[in-house]
Amino acid sequence: MTNNNPREDFFSFKLSEDYISTYRPKKAPFGYQDAAGNSVGEITFLRTYSRKKPDGTKETWVDVCERVINGMYSLQKDHCRKNRLPWNGVKAQASAKEAFDRLFNLKWTPPGRGLWIMGTELVNVQRNSAALQNCAFVSTAEMSKDNPAEPFAFLMEASMLGVGVGFDDKGADKDFTIHESIRPVITQVIDDTREGWMQSTADLINSYLKPEQSPIVFDYSMIRPAGAPIKTFGGTAAGHEPLEKLHKYIRKMFLGRAGQKLTRVDIADIGNMIGVCVVSGNVRRSAELLIGRHNDETFLNLKNAEAFPERNSYDPENPGWAWMSNNSVETNVGEDLSHIVESIALNGEPGVIWLDMSRKYGRLIDPPNNKDWRVAGYNPCAEQSLESYECCTLVETYLNRHESLDDYKRTLKFAYLYAKTVTLLPTHWEKTNAIMQRNRRIGTSMSGIANFADNHGVPTLREWMDQGYETVKRYDNVYSEWFGIRESIKMTTVKPSGTVSILAGESPGVHWTPGGEYFNRAIRFANDDPMLPLFKMANYRVEPASESPDTTSVVFFPIKSNAKRSEKDVTIFEKMAIASVAQRYWSDNSVSVTISFDAEKEKDQVGTVLHMYDGQLKTVSFLPQGNFTYPQMPYTQITEEEYKQDGLDKLFPIDFAGVYSGMAADAIGESYCSTDSCEIKLIKDNIAH
Repeated sequence: MTNNNPREDFFSFKLSEDYISTYRPKKAPFGYQDAAGNSVGEITFLRTYSRKKPDGTKETWVDVCERVINGMYSLQKDHCRKNRLPWNGVKAQASAKEAFDRLFNLKWTPPGRGLWIMGTELVNVQRNSAALQNCAFVSTAEMSKDNPAEPFAFLMEASMLGVGVGFDDKGADKDFTIHESIRPVITQVIDDTREGWMQSTADLINSYLKPEQSPIVFDYSMIRPAGAPIKTFGGTAAGHEPLEKLHKYIRKMFLGRAGQKLTRVDIADIGNMIGVCVVSGNVRRSAELLIGRHNDETFLNLKNAEAFPERNSYDPENPGWAWMSNNSVETNVGEDLSHIVESIALNGEPGVIWLDMSRKYGRLIDPPNNKDWRVAGYNPCAEQSLESYECCTLVETYLNRHESLDDYKRTLKFAYLYAKTVTLLPTHWEKTNAIMQRNRRIGTSMSGIANFADNHGVPTLREWMDQGYETVKRYDNVYSEWFGIRESIKMTTVKPSGTVSILAGESPGVHWTPGGEYFNRAIRFANDDPMLPLFKMANYRVEPASESPDTTSVVFFPIKSNAKRSEKDVTIFEKMAIASVAQRYWSDNSVSVTISFDAEKEKDQVGTVLHMYDGQLKTVSFLPQGNFTYPQMPYTQITEEEYKQDGLDKLFPIDFAGVYSGMAADAIGESYCSTDSCEIKLIKDNIAH
């Protein structure tokens, strides 16, 4: 089989076809074999990452690995040629072959966005890394008199690219006064582009915050109708309605308030409504983190329906928007947080961010260095400390796919190199480029941490983390010198890695798997996905999705994993402890950790663990879990008997050859660093609405 893909023409580097051809007959080692012998990892790959090729067939895992490696090494070669730096083609081939092999064997992967977009025209021809970035942060303290809407414009455009964005409410301290201009009204025709949507929203906000700007009305006629195809990212257009709704809300918010000050609630509302618009505008998911002060009662009540009924409304005709962001509080080590414990124990929010720790420290085992003193906030999953307008460049490694520490250290070379390579390519945002090229911040992550600790012990985990970090540090010194760029201000992280971890069959990040030894994995498919009939014929349980039964179905896959324990078997203290180990010995950025706890048995311990681990983590969030479930949860524990009865004795293996030959729709792609907890949240709220 040959890969007749014309996009190879724009690669300056290519692995030899002779080498690639040796892998085409091999079975990809996807994880999570279900009771019928079908791999949930492969099914997830087909649904999410396998793009359609020009000949109508779908990419195999070999094709994706080839695209990623060719794209990655082409960026390196292009950088060296552009800057007249040495490039050794023989060494590059040897390096790329090993990178390919370790990627094929799922010892490392790019983040989902990298699997989806690396080696495509957007990256390797248009030379834009924005779509490769997982997450970002922008501070509304950056609001200026010349362009007050600029942080919101960045939030909106990045979100439309599928980038999860954190933001804060500090713009309220800038003393902006709302006005209603008496200048003649101007009409703006909105371009049918991402930039057109963003610019119209920014101009509208500025018309209320800049006295010299005229009032504005919009002409939406150029925006393509709902259902029209979207070429770059796939999917279909949503029409102009989500944008028009956003504009109407902004007008309503400012109406009749001339002379009043812009408030923190205003900032939260604008940011959240932008998120609603983006999700409605056919980005599969959007993620926002809103950061406020821990002693701000108004901020703490933003999700209180009694205090803010409109933003927390469950009226189907006028739904609220508070659900769009996870909310966290900024604090410093030693500050009293007892006043937020009750809220955390009740609904899991707010999360906690010790911003002083992020500015002072890399790894917590190392002395404070204060080199990251410009940190202003975090991305939505809180694994990356970031300056305002800075983006995250991430990559994933899988501990349990390695036979030895030396083997893992070798994988770290290529995982690190992928992330560092992404920093060679600018975005289209000048402010972002200035920061990212100064910091070269990356996040080399690891998954399967909890299972590794259960299987090998925490002392071995500490050794792998500590030596792994020193290995990445050495590689950064070598490759930064070769590329002629700065060493990275920080290099390691632990991200949630929800979807990509399924490919390898690993527990996500620092978390224990929600399923344990036996569980049903629920995966959502579009109703027109040609794989659905295959699942039905093989006797899989298929149900209409409760949140969108007309467009989406849920398929349940019974799985026996190699996990010794599920998250329900682990105490709140042990979960905090393993996160602190990762923060101390591995992550010089942060550790994304959501501490799930038994809502009945452990709620009184939340305050205790929060106090105990003050100064031992940089961020933490909580999730209460009781004896209840949401409909069609991603993970549901089952018994061995249920696994046998509903799986081994009932299901049939599936031949996916027809799917690869082109009968299936294009992959849906992945937005930001998506997690199952985000999916549960959206499902729950959509049901409620």
